[in-house]
Amino acid sequence: MKKTITILAILLVGILIGKFALSNTKNASENNHKTEKKIAHWTCSMHPEIDLLEFGPCPKCGMDLIPKEDNADGLDPNEFKLSKNAMALANIETMVVGNPNKSDDKNNESKLSLSGKIKANEKATSVQTAHFGGRLESLKYRSVGEYVKKGSLIASVYSPELVTAQNEFVEALNIKNEQPELYKAVRNKLKNWKISEQQILEIEQTKKVITNFSMYANVSGYIDEIMVQEGNHVNEGTPLFKVSNLGSVWAVFDVYENDIKNIKRGQKITIKANAYPDKEIKARISYIDPNLNAATRTIPVRATIINKGNRLKPGMLLLGEITLKKAANTTLSSVVEIPKSAVLWTGKRSVVYVKTNPDEPIFELREVTLGNAIGTNYQVIKGLENNDEVVVNGTFTVDAAAQLQGKRSMMNKKKQETREKKKDEKLDVNPKFKKQLDVVFQDYINLKDAFVLTDAKKVNETAKQMVKNLKKVKITLLKKPKAHEIWMPNAKIIKADLQRLVSESDIEKQRATFISLSNAMTNVIASFGTNKEVYVQHCPMANDNKGADWLSFDKAIKNPYFGDKMLSCGSVEQIIK
Repeated sequence: MKKTITILAILLVGILIGKFALSNTKNASENNHKTEKKIAHWTCSMHPEIDLLEFGPCPKCGMDLIPKEDNADGLDPNEFKLSKNAMALANIETMVVGNPNKSDDKNNESKLSLSGKIKANEKATSVQTAHFGGRLESLKYRSVGEYVKKGSLIASVYSPELVTAQNEFVEALNIKNEQPELYKAVRNKLKNWKISEQQILEIEQTKKVITNFSMYANVSGYIDEIMVQEGNHVNEGTPLFKVSNLGSVWAVFDVYENDIKNIKRGQKITIKANAYPDKEIKARISYIDPNLNAATRTIPVRATIINKGNRLKPGMLLLGEITLKKAANTTLSSVVEIPKSAVLWTGKRSVVYVKTNPDEPIFELREVTLGNAIGTNYQVIKGLENNDEVVVNGTFTVDAAAQLQGKRSMMNKKKQETREKKKDEKLDVNPKFKKQLDVVFQDYINLKDAFVLTDAKKVNETAKQMVKNLKKVKITLLKKPKAHEIWMPNAKIIKADLQRLVSESDIEKQRATFISLSNAMTNVIASFGTNKEVYVQHCPMANDNKGADWLSFDKAIKNPYFGDKMLSCGSVEQIIK
């Protein structure tokens, strides 16, 4: 009986151990399954924009991929979240931005802030000219910025014409009593050449010809530009130098087109110079330029300032403020200001990070168009609105976090956007033109291959060949105005860049030029097409991490900006059919 109980106990223990083991196995299997499900996407630690469904090497650098975390927070694809601890450690600060043109409802007034510069008053600018022709034996003023006083000696001139005129004058002196009219005529001739009365009297007394004549200033001011050098031959009326009288100067401001309706001549403006921040200058708008600057979308306006003691110098930065009376039909610009510390520069682009959730540290990259700098701020023409909250301190840290999470950042902005192929509208041009262009483009491809090989000499030779074939492209084959508008400026850039490549032997300087050349070629090929499918490829690390493009017939990446150093770094951004 005792033996039977022992056997039953052993069997019971065995059953329990087996059941526990099966349970652990099942749990482990389920956990492994869950882990596998979690790793649904794989990315690269060096190229976080990579998003693949299977594990393997990075298609750009060859490193092993790492698991990419699923977005379990319900965030927008371009948003990312930082922990509160990371925010504190990196000292990340944000601020709510708003319209700098704040209104005073109590007084029913608004303030319009402007930025500008001091410029010389062109109405007080003069040109000193030569009074007579000859050779400049000596020039008393040789540097810009010197002050010239009216009546001061400016040059010594040898003038064959004056030598002849003096001889005539000496002869007229001998017959002065018999022919007084001739004497007066010759004397007046010398005075018309601005020969001083003292010099004329000296000739009368000594009856000796003066070979080198002194020339005196007939204007006063600071020299802006010197147009001659010692030894130059000048004619009567030849400009010697330009001078500005800085007793009064212009304060020139840029006003955005949507604010110009609020500006009128005679309007009061309060001005502060950066050099004298504690001093306010009261003036009135005296001129509004009729032309709009298409690049900045601004219109210059100016005020004339009396410059006591010449304290204000041309080029000094100014801040201006205009008080606007609100009217029923008056609306202020939506231009906002942000601190300079909020802006990251990526080549031609300017970006900021916006906090999208007021209660959580959730951010996204926003591209902005900047206007003028006003003190420590930038005006934002486009990209931000009133009450947006932007990062103003620790911006680089936020950008690094975006890169690590594979989100849009200053480095991979292109990568995170939708990869849809752009549809290029090709211009219908003469087949002969396209054939000539195809030859030039093949030269470009050869040039790109030379950069891949890091062969500076090959770059020189290929650029020379491309110059020859570029000259054979006949613009007379382009009949449509739009085709001319596209070809002419790009062809000019291509020609200039090729000439630099021909004369330059340093491979890195050549690569810098290749960036501009590639951009122009991309414009041309996208507009006119070519005989093959073309891939527009991009490397975010080229051009000092600003990024650069190139064109290729081959989809596989062969980086011309780094060659063997990072041959496969890059991606296809566009396909031109």
